[in-house]
Amino acid sequence: MKRIRKAVIPVAGLGTRFLPATKAVPKEMLTIVDRPVVQYAVDEALEAGVEHIVFVTGRNKHVIEDYFDIQPELFDTLSQSGKVEQLAKLQTMQPRPGTISFTRQQAPNGLGHAVWCARDIIGDEPFALLLPDMVSFGDRGCLAGAVELYEQSGGNVISVEQCDPAETHKYGIVGKGNAVGGGFSVTEMVEKPAPAAAPSNYYINGRYVLQPEIFDVLSTQKRGAGNEIQLTDAMVGLSSTQDFFAAPFDGRMFDCGSKEGFIEANVAFALARDDINGRVFEPIEQMVAAHQRRGKAA
Repeated sequence: MKRIRKAVIPVAGLGTRFLPATKAVPKEMLTIVDRPVVQYAVDEALEAGVEHIVFVTGRNKHVIEDYFDIQPELFDTLSQSGKVEQLAKLQTMQPRPGTISFTRQQAPNGLGHAVWCARDIIGDEPFALLLPDMVSFGDRGCLAGAVELYEQSGGNVISVEQCDPAETHKYGIVGKGNAVGGGFSVTEMVEKPAPAAAPSNYYINGRYVLQPEIFDVLSTQKRGAGNEIQLTDAMVGLSSTQDFFAAPFDGRMFDCGSKEGFIEANVAFALARDDINGRVFEPIEQMVAAHQRRGKAA
């Protein structure tokens, strides 16, 4: 079994839900506390043992490439100013030469098409896929659990969480089969089923381990929802010849592609940080209490 050495992170989306901010700043560069959203995905991939990250970008995303490049002037300024701690943090986060690649998705043709654009860099080996809008919060990153299950099961692995059964129409839902390692086999994948038709309440949360044959399926995949090439459709096609397994995540994924998820993530990560939680907890508590008082007065 080949181990997971590479990961794909698609960052070509326009971020229309965050306009006007994303008119000039890529949504992946919006910050959760003091790190851009995309940095959390990269850290999670590295934690899971990934050695090479492939970004699928689009127009006006050069800021992401610059962010992961070395900045000698900044490093020199920090060094001369005696800001040793900040310099050390940046140096620790700096990717090693040759461990990051960028390729372009030249038209907004959907997630499946974005993944397909990475085919030549990934080559003939299994790979991880991380959707950067989904930010992992827990004792360890979500992808680590998916890779761990892959090492037990082989095949393809989808990370999942449980949702309210009444909200299955919001998500891609998987059918639950036999237990395998710390997860279970996937019997079916259904995009946004009505609660009465949903095979379970386990939803796909944006982390995958996929075999390279997915590229062959994507190369002939017909357009689906939104007139785009959908990854879920391709996975359904691949499932006719390969096994799929689900790895339940015991933490929480914040959907930072939505305003409410982005705000929740900022609050959660701030409260989890020993260096600032003491300064933010009380103001947040006071604001919540004031909001409740206004609601009762109304």
